[in-house]
Amino acid sequence: MNTKETCFEELLEKVKKKLKEKGKTLTATRRNVLYTLLHAKKPLSAYELVDYAKENCEKKLQAMSVYRSLEFLESLSLVHKLNSSHKYIVCEHIECDHEHKAPQFLICSECNKISEQPLESSLILDLKNQARKNGFTVMQPQLEINCICDDCLKQMPV
Repeated sequence: MNTKETCFEELLEKVKKKLKEKGKTLTATRRNVLYTLLHAKKPLSAYELVDYAKENCEKKLQAMSVYRSLEFLESLSLVHKLNSSHKYIVCEHIECDHEHKAPQFLICSECNKISEQPLESSLILDLKNQARKNGFTVMQPQLEINCICDDCLKQMPV
């Protein structure tokens, strides 16, 4: 097993242990979905995940099982759904034991590189209050901001 595989396996074992402490199970399908997303290192839709698993991880996944697994993993903040693209990405803080803050995703519109940053509770409270003043209730405080990363900016014509 190569170093990359060892890191994946170690991380999956940590996740499995955390889930067990919460009375949850990392089934084979959930494990394979998480493994595939870790391996891909980029956001994937459910169908892209099925194809990627088959082509790159030698794992056969069924689309309906993938959707259920993604839903489960998302409910535990192990993965995030990017609403703008309907794709999923592993939480950058997957190994942390603390309560996760609402995520802000900086997404490069050129190369699709993503950086996940936690939002401060005070900012979320302000956003919720503003929404309430305008007749809305925030259901899932997650921000996705289209940006251009420094690497792509350097390659742009002046």
